Amino acid sequence: MHVKSLSSHLAALTLICCTAADAVELRHITVETGTKGLVSTPVSVINAAGEDLVCNADLAHWYSAEVGRAPIGGAAKLDLWFKPDSGAYFVLNDKQENMPVEALWCGIAGRAYETRFLLPLARHKGAEAAARAITCTDAQGVLACG
Repeated sequence: MHVKSLSSHLAALTLICCTAADAVELRHITVETGTKGLVSTPVSVINAAGEDLVCNADLAHWYSAEVGRAPIGGAAKLDLWFKPDSGAYFVLNDKQENMPVEALWCGIAGRAYETRFLLPLARHKGAEAAARAITCTDAQGVLACG
């Protein structure tokens, strides 16, 4: 096959394969801000694990953000907000935007994901959400909280 012919075929393939990637649906998404309609539900994570802890909130299936750190013998205050109308939990970003929390977990710093403990969240409509304290310990190399 000649180089010119190969180039033509590649150009045609690129047009066929990649045209669909340009089709993106753009739509306006309203992001709620502030705490109107939300109930403050802070969680204190008390570190009895013997190593520093880090806590994260999964905000989307591809993104998580650190929401607190607890030094050995100390505690981290995780500022969560609960929406009784929907049963959803949120953290607020620097713009006070409501960031939905899909999961909340803590782990040993430096190995947080491998040692994580998923903190339970009561996620049903009309649930009573209140401040609470959870103590975490090292259970043979993974975190155990309760």
